[in-house]
Amino acid sequence: MVDIYLTNSLTRKKEKFVPLRQGLRLSSAERPQGKPIEVDMYTCGITAYDHAHIGHGRKYVNDDLLRRVLTMAGFKVKHVQNVTDVGHLVSDADEGEDKLEKGAKKTGKTVWETAEFFSKSFYDSMDKLNILRPSIICRATEHIKEQINLIEKIIANGFAYDAAEAVYFDVARFKNYGALFGQKLEEKRVGVREDVKRGESKKHPADFALWFKRVGRFADHTMHWGSPWGDGFPGWHIECSAMSIKYLGEQFDIHTGGEDHLSIHHPNEIAQSEAATGKSPFVKYWIHYAFLTIDGAKMSKSLGNYYTVEDVVKKGYDPLALRYFYLTAHYKKPLNFTWEALGGAQTALNKLRVYALSLKSEKERTVLSEEKQKKIDEYRESFLKAVSDDLNMPRALAVVWGLLKSNIPSRDKYDLLINFDEVLGLGLSTVSPIEVKIPPKIASLMKERNDLRKRGKFADADKIRLEIEKAGFVVRDTLV
Repeated sequence: MVDIYLTNSLTRKKEKFVPLRQGLRLSSAERPQGKPIEVDMYTCGITAYDHAHIGHGRKYVNDDLLRRVLTMAGFKVKHVQNVTDVGHLVSDADEGEDKLEKGAKKTGKTVWETAEFFSKSFYDSMDKLNILRPSIICRATEHIKEQINLIEKIIANGFAYDAAEAVYFDVARFKNYGALFGQKLEEKRVGVREDVKRGESKKHPADFALWFKRVGRFADHTMHWGSPWGDGFPGWHIECSAMSIKYLGEQFDIHTGGEDHLSIHHPNEIAQSEAATGKSPFVKYWIHYAFLTIDGAKMSKSLGNYYTVEDVVKKGYDPLALRYFYLTAHYKKPLNFTWEALGGAQTALNKLRVYALSLKSEKERTVLSEEKQKKIDEYRESFLKAVSDDLNMPRALAVVWGLLKSNIPSRDKYDLLINFDEVLGLGLSTVSPIEVKIPPKIASLMKERNDLRKRGKFADADKIRLEIEKAGFVVRDTLV
């Protein structure tokens, strides 16, 4: 079995993945007789105050690819994902209003209705991208007790203080604060606008709220619960620690998120979790994904430069074409979205579907020569090496296209393609024939190509074949 390597943000190195639980990683032939080792993975979910956009989609597809690669490698993945439905302010650093209340004002719904509506919208969009549902989906509002208990442990261990408006984590007491982003505490600055309200009683600007009290700017906050520090609601960061610890334990294997979480949210998670439990590392591997950009800028709701999966559908594109588009760049590199690029991904996906249908239609299986069997093994190994090398999906796609152009027998080619798609998630095994009307231009090119082949002008015929395939059609020849 090929070893998996991942870029760990905690160490800033590409490392061999070795799960915390030592156990048996089984081949497919051995799995029925044994128990595969479990890998615990927590992926930061949505704040349910608005529709998710396709920039979010890239992050969640990459989570899905990671899970699928781990599964292909023989691990059993326990995947936990949160839904933030309280406590996430408009800035990640405790400034501004609660995003849920902001969303409720925009929609005219209650905060509870807003969270439910946008949670459903999110998972509907993720289903369209063929993302596997998490093993456990946990809502912050359903885990208030766990968050209060964790805050009590942090206070008891001397890492937090009770102020007039909130309970704050004291970052100066945590010596490794900032480990994810390589800054010293005195160098850390929390950039805010002058007009944004923030905690008046913080000892240090980087101190963050574990519990907001229902006083001052939050006196009329809709969502609130009783606590040892008064009526209020939890800060954003504490929910991820409380829920991940509940479902995965005080230390676990993988935590993922967007690269925007490197500076505040994830360092805060590490600090509060290790302060509460006394165990380090809280998480062994931290995986962060680069942004989807548009015109070179981050796609975001605050900038208003975003599209949703529904926008993609309305434009006439298949959501799985968007998934294919995400596969064309490594997760550590920014990917710039254009409708033209999505159109190219749709064409490529259409070709893959035609190949899958065509290969599947071949009823007879050819007896493999030693040479053909060797090629099959080489393609399988090349694909596994690509996806196991820090999720190198562009290289994996190159292996797929190389396979389809090879002289391996059709049925074996189909079997490999479907096996690879267990990671790619493009739904190639479920493709069914549909009637396609061939455009007059393509029909004319086909006729011209056939005439050239009959006259022996194969080089000219090949040029036309390439033009036809660029339009999304696959040409298969019979003897002339």
